[in-house]
Amino acid sequence: MQPHRWSRSSRLSRRSVVGGVAGAATALGVGAGSAGASVGAPGTAATDAAERPFRAAARRSARRPNILFILGDDLGWADLSSYGSPHIRTPNLDRLARQGVRFTDAYSGSATCSPTRFSLYTGRFPGRTEGGLAEPIADRSAGLEPTHPTLASLLRDAGYATALIGKWHCGYLPEYSPTKSGWDEFFGNFGGALEYYSKLGLGGEYDLYEGAVREGDAEYKDLRYYTRVLTERASEYVRRDHGGKPWLLNLNFTTPHWPWIADGDKEESAEIVRRIKAGEKGALFHRDGGSVEKYTAMVEDLDRSVGEVLKALKKSGQERDTLVFFASDNGGERFSYNWPLSGNKASLQEGGIRVPTIVRWPARLDGGQVSHEPVYTPDWTATLLEIGGARPDRAYPLDGTSLAPYLLKGEELAERELFWRVRGERALRRGEWKYYRGKSGRDQLFHLAVDQREQADRASGEPELLAELKAAWERTEKGLLPYPG
Repeated sequence: MQPHRWSRSSRLSRRSVVGGVAGAATALGVGAGSAGASVGAPGTAATDAAERPFRAAARRSARRPNILFILGDDLGWADLSSYGSPHIRTPNLDRLARQGVRFTDAYSGSATCSPTRFSLYTGRFPGRTEGGLAEPIADRSAGLEPTHPTLASLLRDAGYATALIGKWHCGYLPEYSPTKSGWDEFFGNFGGALEYYSKLGLGGEYDLYEGAVREGDAEYKDLRYYTRVLTERASEYVRRDHGGKPWLLNLNFTTPHWPWIADGDKEESAEIVRRIKAGEKGALFHRDGGSVEKYTAMVEDLDRSVGEVLKALKKSGQERDTLVFFASDNGGERFSYNWPLSGNKASLQEGGIRVPTIVRWPARLDGGQVSHEPVYTPDWTATLLEIGGARPDRAYPLDGTSLAPYLLKGEELAERELFWRVRGERALRRGEWKYYRGKSGRDQLFHLAVDQREQADRASGEPELLAELKAAWERTEKGLLPYPG
């Protein structure tokens, strides 16, 4: 897929809309955190001063950075106060945004958990690999082939220490494991979800392991609240002496994914465990539980946990030379706050794939900045490989574009096409325009600069553009594996 240059005036009109709202917020004494993220959306100020449009800093560093890549699970685009949430308070992530760059138009690689993780680990569309066709992986029939190069294996070959703590969700033992795909260390769960105290997974199995490489490897017994356990492990890792090596830590929380169990909810936990052990299929989905209040508690707990890990990083003396990345693996679910976006997890509408994204690297990036460039998960793989001095495998070409020239040198990003495919839906974004076909089978066209909510279908008024974007989607799709069945 070749980069496509869109008109300069189109790009400027997007910035003028957002910039005008941000400026109005500043005049009213409100930080631009919510205004820049969601035009006209309610929200609370999360910045001490108005954010500035992104501009690369003229700084250099001889050191390759450590990489702390943090993923929330099913966290919606506006679930952080710095992205406009009127009721969820996330001071630690808001502080991270003030210290770095907040992206308003950042996307996940897919609309559900495991395909996005495939796109992150491989830097390629999920449909390039058989395991990525599962949306998401729900059994032991699919996974990330150990022979496929990954972000971790390529950085490890370039001299990095590598670890994954938390949710893997790219296949089960004995065939698949993080330790088979480039991570030196693994501590976490293999499946897509688990009960936060008992660690029971979707099939009723215990799902917490340390360093597992073979079926039958010992489970790690810890019945404390899972987010606490992961936070402790991650804090220990960033404090550790890695023998002078830079390190990559993929920290994959399960919060705020269902079941809706907050820290301390042991009675609710015990009831779900009872139902799982009684053989009730789908008990972990917790369709009869949860609330906005419970979800708020889980997101705020995630924020506290990230804060603890960042505090450990600072105390270790490595904060300046560590690139911290925070995002969600896909859009929010039942109780998420996505306004003004439409759709949620599993949909290719904006609410299913646009995600909060923050990057901080004190040695190279100025803080208090906001970027409105459209970017998505495979881009970050390419970016981190370039920054880390690792070379992609030519036999497995990346689908993402490295953002390093934009972030570190101020080079303008060429307009290009961001592509998504899930069963029954398709989407492609080029510049300010988005082509979308949902389960209705109708081709639609939206001008996202003025219609983030995707309510004004411009297909009839822009037939040539619609045809062009549809053809671009179909050209890319031809290069992917077909869905089975």
